[in-house]
This record gives sequence, structure tokens and C-alpha cells, in this order.
Amino acid sequence: MALFDEKSRLPLLALALLSLSFAGLGRAAQTLSENPTRGQTGAPVQLSAVAQLGRALFFDQSLSGSGKMSCATCHDPAHHYAPANTQAVQMGGPDLNLPGIRPVPSLAYKIATPAFSVGAENAAEEAQEASPMAEASGTALAAQTAMIAGPVAGQPLVKAVAAADNAVPQGGMFWDGRADSLEDQALGPLLSPFEMANSDAEALYDKIKAEYGAKLTALFGRQITEDQSMALSEIGFALARYQVEEPSFHSYSSKYDAYLRGQAQLTPAEQRGLALFDDPKKGNCASCHLDKSGGDGQMPAFTDYEFEALGVPRNPDIPANADRLYFDLGICGPMRHDEFSAQPQNCGLFKTPTLRNVAERGVYFHNGVYRTLEEATRFYVARDTDPASIYPKNPDGSIDKFNDMPEAYRGNIDVIDAPMDRKPGQPPALNETEIGDVVAFLKTLTDGWGAQQR
Repeated sequence: MALFDEKSRLPLLALALLSLSFAGLGRAAQTLSENPTRGQTGAPVQLSAVAQLGRALFFDQSLSGSGKMSCATCHDPAHHYAPANTQAVQMGGPDLNLPGIRPVPSLAYKIATPAFSVGAENAAEEAQEASPMAEASGTALAAQTAMIAGPVAGQPLVKAVAAADNAVPQGGMFWDGRADSLEDQALGPLLSPFEMANSDAEALYDKIKAEYGAKLTALFGRQITEDQSMALSEIGFALARYQVEEPSFHSYSSKYDAYLRGQAQLTPAEQRGLALFDDPKKGNCASCHLDKSGGDGQMPAFTDYEFEALGVPRNPDIPANADRLYFDLGICGPMRHDEFSAQPQNCGLFKTPTLRNVAERGVYFHNGVYRTLEEATRFYVARDTDPASIYPKNPDGSIDKFNDMPEAYRGNIDVIDAPMDRKPGQPPALNETEIGDVVAFLKTLTDGWGAQQR
């Protein structure tokens, strides 16, 4: 048996286990929102009995293979349910010495995430736009057969490309959308070999039954407790209920939320940043990170839940990247294995995260290559106008642009939407002052603003 999977080159044992799994101005100078909006405020609530069980599970380190890691270890409530450090990947496993392969995302604001699907673009998106790779392959209107170079060996692979011009991957949990619900997502880390690292579902069930058997029986009945599959399903449900009922997971308590309610004012810099965020010819951030309330009055999610390939530079701090033939291909693996992972137009695509609490994150993008919000924002406007400032050089002195994506899939990278539609030598869509203004606005998305004012 080969040691590495041909596409991703992750150890096959890890892949097998993962297949079981289901981050001081005066008031006169400030601006009020013109359209105040209602929304949740994160007021304390009494958790249901099931959610209380979920809370106990969330903080229980004994449920890990090491006995030293809980859900809260990586999803720290004090850091908006994201890691407390600035490491690109977290350490886990039975001895807490195995690195992950992607940054741990925040668990905040996951409750509205739809199940993974491939369908029409979000209505707020630009109308029915095919991916560059689909258009280049002549497959924008129908499923056809295309020759796509292999990502590792360079051998051509015959793949069926289903790329109708309105077929856009969206939704799901994790960076690759492989889990459809909070319940599925909750069980994934418990069985991941480089996270909580239970050896298998039976080992996890034995721990659950020993520690929580009585509570499970009281809540769901003995028949559930005695059935491994059903018991683990209810554990996932309890963890999900905790995330749904606990207001701090989705408090909508940022300054921008208060601004939308007509209860706060933005500074001039924040207001300029918001305008740049919305401007389709400047930041164009709102085309993916939706910042307006829906017709139901719900606060904006700051994501359209769709998938993008941005072409961020390779992060040498991720141990898996030491293998130059290894690539994290998002929907195409290494942790996803289904019909969608076999479609080349999905390779290199990662889910658009919410920007809520983005200023508090330790790392940015699916590989954690940047550690400041300024760097992450600058990437969007410098990637194409000044690629030498973003990517390393090849031995011959040329710029190794898009160096974290196999050449076969670089046609999936967005080069159409502003600000990533420019050429080397052209002025960037945002200058340094404007980057600062956008960052100032993004800082208004941090929860807890109301408490800071008291």
C-alpha cells in the first residue's frame, strides 16, 4: 500500500480515520446608519437540558485521546470560539504532538450555515458567472469531458466537468464544506487523528457511556444510550444545541451591529472603510462578505457561504507543506472524499468565512499565511499589481505566482472580480491609507462593543 494518497499526499491512515469524521472623535463628526435594523443582542438565556449536556461535553478534556484537549482548547470562548494563539495550525493527537493541516476556524456564527450544495449563486452575487477554468475548458453551459493534468505526477486525468454557469459550491461546515450540519461538524474533531484523536468510534462511545450514560438515558432513553451510533448522534446533537442556544456564539454585539440598529455612530475612518468595502471598483469586499441585513431584519452574516480560490501564497509554517508535492485542494481533499472532490473545477476552492470578529483572529485565510489584518487586506490589492511583494522567486528569478496551487487547477483562481482583476504595474485598487480605513471598519465587527461602552 502506498504511504501517501496520490492527490493530497496525506498519510492514508489519517485519511481513513478522517473519513469517519463527520477561527476619540466627537459625535458631530460621526455617522449614524440611515436604515436602523433590529437584531439579536446576545442576552443571557437559560439553556435547555440538552444544551447543558452539550456545554459539559464542549469543555471536557477527558473526551480526547490525550485527556488534555477539549473543544474549547481550540475554540476558546474568550477569543470568539477561535484559537487563543497565532499558530497557523494547532497541535493535537494522542500526545499533542501532531500538527493539523489548516487553521482552526471560529465556531461563532455557524448556526445559519446551509448544508453543502452546488447551485445558483447567492442573489447578492454578480449574476451567473462561470469560473475561469470552466470557461477556458468550454464547459460553461454543459457537462463535458476534459483532460486535466494531474496535480502531483503531471499525468493527464480524464474528468467530467459539470460547470453550468450558475453552479456554485456553497455551504457546509469546515473550510471544505464536508460536514452538512453542526451535529456532523461537532463529531469530526473527536475522531480526527491530529485533533482530539479518539482511536475509533467505539473508543469514543465507551468514554461517553462511562461519563455521560446516566444523562443520556435521562434525556433520550436507555435504548439510545445502549446503541453506539444513536448515542454518538445525540452527542453531536447536544454539542450543536449548545452552540445554537448559547448567545455568545452569535451575540451580534459589535459596533457595526449597534450602528445598524441606529444605536452607534461610525468614525470618519470607519465610514470611509465601509464605503470602500462596498464599492465594487475598490475593495468589493461585500460581493462575498455580505454586510447588509436581509428582508427578515436579521443581522448580516458577512459571508455568502460560497467557495473561492484566491491564490494565497504557500505557508511554510504548515509542516505538511514541507513536502513540495503536497497541496491542500479544499473541496478536492485531502479531507474530503465524495463526488464533488473528484470534479477539477472544485479544486483549490475554500469556503468564504464570516468577517465577524475578524480583527481578533490570529491568522488569516485557509492556510494561515498572514497574521495581521493589514497584510490580509493588502494581499487582495497587491496579488496582481505587485506579485513580487506576495510570492517567492523561482531559481531562475521569475516570480512563483500562485505557488500553493498545482498548475492544473490555477484556472480556478479568481482573476475576474475586483480588486483581483488588475495587471502588474497597474495601481492597486486600494492605497495604504484606504487599506487602513478598511481595517478600521473591519474592527467594528468585533463582538462585545456594547459592554466596552459601559
